[in-house]
Amino acid sequence: MINPVPKAELHLHIEGTLEPELALSLAARNGLALPYASADELRAAYEFADLRSFLNLYYRLMEVLRTEDDFADLADAYLERAAAQGVRHAEIFFDPQAHTGRGVPLEAVLGGLGRALTGAAGRHGVTTRLILCFLRDEPVSSALATFEAARPWFGTLITGVGLDSAEVGHPPAAFRAVYDLARDAGLHLVAHAGEEGPPEYVTEALDVLGVQRIDHGIRSMEDPALVARLVREQVPLTVCPLSNVRLRCVERLADHPLPAMLEAGLLVTVNSDDPSYFGGYAGDNFDAVRRELGLGEAELRRLAANSFRASFLPQEDKDAYLKEVAAHDFG
Repeated sequence: MINPVPKAELHLHIEGTLEPELALSLAARNGLALPYASADELRAAYEFADLRSFLNLYYRLMEVLRTEDDFADLADAYLERAAAQGVRHAEIFFDPQAHTGRGVPLEAVLGGLGRALTGAAGRHGVTTRLILCFLRDEPVSSALATFEAARPWFGTLITGVGLDSAEVGHPPAAFRAVYDLARDAGLHLVAHAGEEGPPEYVTEALDVLGVQRIDHGIRSMEDPALVARLVREQVPLTVCPLSNVRLRCVERLADHPLPAMLEAGLLVTVNSDDPSYFGGYAGDNFDAVRRELGLGEAELRRLAANSFRASFLPQEDKDAYLKEVAAHDFG
């Protein structure tokens, strides 16, 4: 890896940072049996035909996360890896419904994540935000109940809401009510759209949910009018190149639309999504697009600067990080 440029990670599912070694360790700690004899055997299962096939394994392995300590260890391990790859700020997704639905108290989830994130700046040099994501393939009533249960952490630990999980057949507009509540509560709003779902989902997320950022958004390129709007309004897109390839949204990294998105003037960023499953963390994604897409230092510096511009940091913090990006020596 070349000297990693300072960057913000804006599309990262903390549950998707569960490395095979940690999964097996937590399973042993919690007295659970996984059907894999070793970390290598488990890693070999990370071959996916599409988003649904990934989610099946993703939710199965999540069973090992049971206690506050488990969530603290998970987040701390991610922050250590991310810092080594140049991440200076991370806006982290978590899926409370995936935990409370199997009997894990929300207090355990947020207690553990809070412990890790609160000390992240001191231990790892990484500032953080936490974004509560709703599972779009669960009923809206579940999202509303989850939102209300999480209210005690709003403004302190939780600073935004998002929408994730299986996209096709689950349009964003269905979640308008919970997004209206989140806006009234002063939370930031983001949503997955335009990964496997059509460009119309991106438009819905903007117009019906009122999101400030689109997670993924690569299929926006199929709609020239939408691209023009995204450029005009400078709506950030949190693109995840290695994820797009592993989930077959793009056949080869060489075919990825990222260069065209940059050329069009989109405010695009590069992120890792679920790095344990998709072959790399934030710096690995930067290296991959440099190598496979021929992006040079100017483009990498632009992507890093975009990541801070698209973040929910105060402007003075953004300005400080942008100076670091501008002065960075790639070596």
